[in-house]
Amino acid sequence: MSLHVQHHISDELLLDYATGNLAEGWSIAVATHLALCPSCRDRLSFMEHTGGQLLEATEVKASEPASADDSWAMMKAKLREQGPSRAVAATRVAAPADIPVLPEPLRSYLGSDVEGLKWKALGRGAYHIPIKTGDSESQVRLLKIPAGKPVPEHSHGGRELTLVLKGAFTDGATVFKRGDIEEADETLTHQPVATPDEDCICLAVTDAPLKFKSLLVRLVQPVLGI
Repeated sequence: MSLHVQHHISDELLLDYATGNLAEGWSIAVATHLALCPSCRDRLSFMEHTGGQLLEATEVKASEPASADDSWAMMKAKLREQGPSRAVAATRVAAPADIPVLPEPLRSYLGSDVEGLKWKALGRGAYHIPIKTGDSESQVRLLKIPAGKPVPEHSHGGRELTLVLKGAFTDGATVFKRGDIEEADETLTHQPVATPDEDCICLAVTDAPLKFKSLLVRLVQPVLGI
């Protein structure tokens, strides 16, 4: 059995993680994805190494310090030099059956793997578990969507990261499987659907309430905390 990670963290988000500029909620999602994706761990290592080189170059030219925009432009140029074989190539990793569904650091936040969790009903067969952090910027939760069922159609008031941990979902013509991460923002309206073979368990992080199309969902939204 192999793990095919095809949807990776953006360069911008990974760079923020590498430089310590991500709040705790976003960092949980990125770190959990990194636990499942050697390709992105490789990219992170490359960024950290390149960042050290850029810092040294900036210190040498202290009389003419580079702006943040200049530093990011240099970083992107380095990433282009890195090439697609390392930066965005799909990764195949052996995934024995005894590997936990929830990798670290996420498993420590929840206290156990999925079999020991106490889910809270969201309705229509869906469940969630809010995850407490010291971060007031984002909301973090584990979601379980029934096989073959859709999430209510919604748009976003900000950023949303969705990381698949078990099963899969489709969003339009795109399929997201274990290890894949989807980044969404205010420009996206969508209705992800769990694939019919098994329930889909995801980690979801947002920084604003979702904007649901359904009036009924909007009415219960404050109670559900989504």
